[in-house]
Amino acid sequence: MKAVVIIPTYNEKGNIERIIPVVEEVFKEIKNYDMEILVADDASPDGTGEVVKALMKKYDNLHLLVGPKKGLGAAYLRGMAYAISELNADVMFEMDADFFHDPKKIPDFLQKIDEGNDFVIGTRYSAGGSIPSNWGIHRKIMSVWGNLLIRTILMRFGIHDWTGGYRAIKKEVFLKEKEKLVAFSGYTFQVGFLFNAVRDGFKVAEVPFNAKDRTMGKSKIPGIETIIKTLYFVITARIKELILGPFGKFLVVGGIGFILQAVILRVMVEAFKIDPSISNLTGAVVAIFSNFNLNNLWTFKTEKVNGALQYLWKLLNFYATSAIGVIFIQTGIIFLGGILFGKQYYFLYFIFGTGVLLIYNFTVYRFIIWRKKPSK
Repeated sequence: MKAVVIIPTYNEKGNIERIIPVVEEVFKEIKNYDMEILVADDASPDGTGEVVKALMKKYDNLHLLVGPKKGLGAAYLRGMAYAISELNADVMFEMDADFFHDPKKIPDFLQKIDEGNDFVIGTRYSAGGSIPSNWGIHRKIMSVWGNLLIRTILMRFGIHDWTGGYRAIKKEVFLKEKEKLVAFSGYTFQVGFLFNAVRDGFKVAEVPFNAKDRTMGKSKIPGIETIIKTLYFVITARIKELILGPFGKFLVVGGIGFILQAVILRVMVEAFKIDPSISNLTGAVVAIFSNFNLNNLWTFKTEKVNGALQYLWKLLNFYATSAIGVIFIQTGIIFLGGILFGKQYYFLYFIFGTGVLLIYNFTVYRFIIWRKKPSK
């Protein structure tokens, strides 16, 4: 296995000559990986590239890739593509040149990879991690609350550091996501890359680290334009995920099932004078069958059930889990409503019970019936 630490640089002459020897010392602790360093320099006018070339005479696992200055995202895209095609990398690191990221944590990242994770994040915001104590209050607020806002919008609280740039990523993740990453610039690249990896089912882990502010060179703090672009991406990505993703499709399928069940309920109660609870259960049998097939063919098509035996087994599981919700949640609310307020309002109880049932059903369908498998 080979791991390549990619360090993007622009005018980092003073830092790059200090950090490379430190990283090389850390490499000596790693026995199960061939370790290399790739400096992805954006044609720095301060001579960063020349410093790297001089160090390459001492370290034969050090490489330099020079390209035009197009931002952090472009530098990483260029570096990762090169690391895979030219250096045969299995794992790639993102790491800054200014010691903001602790190089001594590199073995911890690789340990997480060895445990079966695909994407490992250095986190400043969980137990054992921290941000620099000398940051101004405005920068602390922007960093801490910015990450919290992203976690809240995306509704993924298990990941603590969405904007951090200290990461270890398997080759398979980059190859799967690289076409989508071209659209991201600046620090939006970090959020966009992680979001797409999570959405596609790759396994993510975290390594806490204590971030240290740079002592040399100029800090590259994201400007207001980058912040706005990142928030725009996060908000629009979440909206698209809800509308076009499994939950949006689930609502459409559920709407069709709701109409079927509602029509059967009304006809049986109004035309045949059958008890609302019994009528609701009859309509549910038809709606559940419709929901299963539409969800299988459309909502969760990437985990679609194939084969007659698997189909029948999943259908039985679907009826069993759905029946629990229909009997105890939906029909239970109709029954209790009839006792407490009268059966004449049965259709209102049905609507309310359906709303509660919706949340239960999506959770069961997503995580039990059509459990998502990680991308390979």
